Amino acid sequence: MVLFDNMGSVTLYTVLVVTALLTYGVAGNPFAAALDFLKNLVLSPKHFIHFVAVLAILFLNKNEMRFERNIDFSANFTHLFKSIEGNFVANLQHTFENSTLTTGLVFIYVVCLQALLVSSIILYTYRSKSKQMYYATCYAIMINYLVAIPFYLFFPINEVWSYDPNVRFLMLEAFPKFETEYRPLSGLNNCFPSLHTSISTTLAILAVKSGNKKWAVLVCTCAALTIFSIFYLGIHWLIDMCGGLVLATFASVVGLKLAKLNLLRLPEQLPSRLFARAREEVK
Repeated sequence: MVLFDNMGSVTLYTVLVVTALLTYGVAGNPFAAALDFLKNLVLSPKHFIHFVAVLAILFLNKNEMRFERNIDFSANFTHLFKSIEGNFVANLQHTFENSTLTTGLVFIYVVCLQALLVSSIILYTYRSKSKQMYYATCYAIMINYLVAIPFYLFFPINEVWSYDPNVRFLMLEAFPKFETEYRPLSGLNNCFPSLHTSISTTLAILAVKSGNKKWAVLVCTCAALTIFSIFYLGIHWLIDMCGGLVLATFASVVGLKLAKLNLLRLPEQLPSRLFARAREEVK
């Protein structure tokens, strides 16, 4: 079953899933949560700077392949991973392969990770006096990418399906144009560590730490399905997942500590105070 024709359909599904996740997470109007997030971006310099920093890291990751093409480094270590773990991915894929499961896991892999990331950032801002979990999420996401990018540049590992003839790239069954539409965002040899593992696990750890139990259950479930999908779809090696789990733990712990340290000592509502003064002066 074809789910995605192009990145436009991916974007549409992502918006719908974010809306559903926010409805569940805030137990109310998801648009109120989104508006509150935008309000914080406008009124809080601290909130704004952290968000822009995350966008800058995502932009850096998007351009990683351009940097890769400009460096003189041709080594590849895929054979090492294959020699260590053998047919783990092939055996798992052959055991569970099913057309309905394929469709569901392609949706999880392509849509749910980014939807969870956006929803978490908005949720941790909504009706919260302390934005510590929001800042922890921003720091943890930045750490994930900053650690992973050097590995992608200097420790290239090919996706399993492209190296092992016993593994199929099941992604194409639900997203036939994946190689032309989505591939520019993720290189074929950007496998270790698995960012799908590290980001989803990071969000799960932070969800548990947030104290929102129903949100934690949902995010942990999505993280488990995401990790299963990276093997089932024939993308990542088991070692990629292990690297992603280590990175997620490190990023989450450091992100929480940095949020507590309050490194960027800016007032949360500086502009609104200035606006209040301006209104008083006008009067």
